[in-house]
Amino acid sequence: MVAETAREFAALEAQAQLLMSVFVEAGHEAVAPAVIQPADVFLDVIGESLRARTYVFTDPDGAELCLRPDLTVPTCRLHLARHANASTRAKYCYSGPAFRYQPQGAGAAHPREFQQAGIERFGDQEREASEAATVALIIKASEAAGLRDWSLQLGDLGLFRSVLCSAGLPPRWQKRLADAFLKPRAFRDELKRMVSGEAVTARGSARELLRAIDPNNREASEATVGAYIDAHGIELIGTRTLEELTENLMALAEDASAPPLDAGLAHAIEEYVAVSGAARTAGERIGALLKGSKNGSGAALDTYDRRLAMLANAGIDLDRVTFSAEFGRTLAYYTGLVFELRTASFGAAGPIAGGGRYDALMRAAGAEGDVPAVGAAIHTERLLAAVSGGGQ
Repeated sequence: MVAETAREFAALEAQAQLLMSVFVEAGHEAVAPAVIQPADVFLDVIGESLRARTYVFTDPDGAELCLRPDLTVPTCRLHLARHANASTRAKYCYSGPAFRYQPQGAGAAHPREFQQAGIERFGDQEREASEAATVALIIKASEAAGLRDWSLQLGDLGLFRSVLCSAGLPPRWQKRLADAFLKPRAFRDELKRMVSGEAVTARGSARELLRAIDPNNREASEATVGAYIDAHGIELIGTRTLEELTENLMALAEDASAPPLDAGLAHAIEEYVAVSGAARTAGERIGALLKGSKNGSGAALDTYDRRLAMLANAGIDLDRVTFSAEFGRTLAYYTGLVFELRTASFGAAGPIAGGGRYDALMRAAGAEGDVPAVGAAIHTERLLAAVSGGGQ
């Protein structure tokens, strides 16, 4: 057993070195971000699904830390530490462990400690070109390791937001649907509430409070909420401040005054989310759905078509590429393209690699604003299993 474990370790190390050599040859600088990271950045950006699976602890000085659940956020922090201007162009690669809690019986494909080999690139203004280059390099590295039987799943969160905008939804409703996007049932329930006019539920005096709030006047609304709290002897418990409470109530008041969502527009959104199939034809289907929409989505569709053309120019067989409008991955920091490299044996539950665009993440990590950013990581244990016979 010891010898077998040693052989497996040696094979994994050899594969990691091979992947890194492909990345470095493509112009990515090899870096080694710290394993222990400040917890607040991760907990703010990774999303509800992974937040509960992150190993968090407090050191003797009281600092809340975590074992990194992925290497993208640590690489963002490394880039910020190196460059005062976060938009400085840079390409990095890495190979190392990540840690996520897994429930008992999760299976060998989902260990609590696993290896990632990945790439990140910052500051590229040529968005579709950098995305296509990232996808192509991940496939090139996986094929160099011996992967042959693969398929590529695409999604586009930017296109999804463009669809919501084209439907003429208020910004607040767009955000609520975007926040619910990764949970299909919650998304559909939220859409139904908007159509029915049940954008807000309040009873008794709470309803009167909402009526007294002016969504367009923060100062007056804060005074109204403060007076209501004092008059009813309500104590603010926990970390929510009067300002945050007022902001939430102003949003609810705005929802309450908004007209119900047109059922036809809601149906168009549902039809878009249902689009799934060959990537070659998905753009045409989406264009037909949005034809004549109030605000249009031409720019987002042009982006989709350009990206697909660049993937083809990079040598990727588009017959192996599919698109799903409701595909969003579990990490909440993605803002545009998302993708996964899959094999038939592991399927959607165990992608070999995945990544996408995350322009807002650098701001969350400490930058003054959004920075063009795209990256991806290979799950090296799964890749090794695939090329050793478990996934071919």
